[in-house]
Amino acid sequence: MTDPSLQGQIDPARLPRHIAIIMDGNGRWAKKNFRPRVEGHREGVKAVDRIVTLCRKLNIEALTLYAFSGENWNRPPTEIGALMKILDFYLKKELKRMQEENIRFNTIGRIEDLAENIQEIIRNAEEVTRDNDGMVLTLALSYGGRREILDAVRKIAEKVKSGYLEIEEIDSHLFSTFLYSHPLPDPDLLIRTSGELRISNFLLYQIAYTELHYTSVLWPDFSEDDLLKAIIDYQKRERRFGMIQEQIVKA
Repeated sequence: MTDPSLQGQIDPARLPRHIAIIMDGNGRWAKKNFRPRVEGHREGVKAVDRIVTLCRKLNIEALTLYAFSGENWNRPPTEIGALMKILDFYLKKELKRMQEENIRFNTIGRIEDLAENIQEIIRNAEEVTRDNDGMVLTLALSYGGRREILDAVRKIAEKVKSGYLEIEEIDSHLFSTFLYSHPLPDPDLLIRTSGELRISNFLLYQIAYTELHYTSVLWPDFSEDDLLKAIIDYQKRERRFGMIQEQIVKA
């Protein structure tokens, strides 16, 4: 249940189109509650359910969740295995719901790094939901922002080398079409939980003008009210995109 007083502060006309979240704090939640780390990840999935449900009710167009970074491959094999099992379970469990709620499932990152059975589940979920147009739910898996930019540069270089692209044609719009996230709009609001004040290699190119919201709440404890507070904070800000206030008013 959400706090009605918080809901009343939300301006439906000024909602962020795209919300991105760095879901941090599962391990610390487990330690704080004297439970194994994997239990923190399982509780984190419950938070995902809550936030997806609320975003859909608010008619948020896109929600992107940082689920597994490229650096996470350095974690103990047992933890990686547990995370993959949780991902397998989540996608199978939520597929019917995504269909019922008109959610299109999407992924960004080097999905080819994942086990073949996980890749197959992902491909199936993307295929089954591809015509849904209510909200795009994106999981960043084996993802790194620097690697994304490097991959885009390599693809553009190959196009130039093969003669399909002239150097003069390269601009910010064309560059963005080579990113994993294309054709999603850039995030309007980026939320990071657990109190850490870092971007952690997430959507480095796309968040140039994104509003950042940090909270000390650990991800498994992140509630619907916490999301509403982040949106209220976002709506209090003046987004200038390099312009001055008078230009924003005239626009």
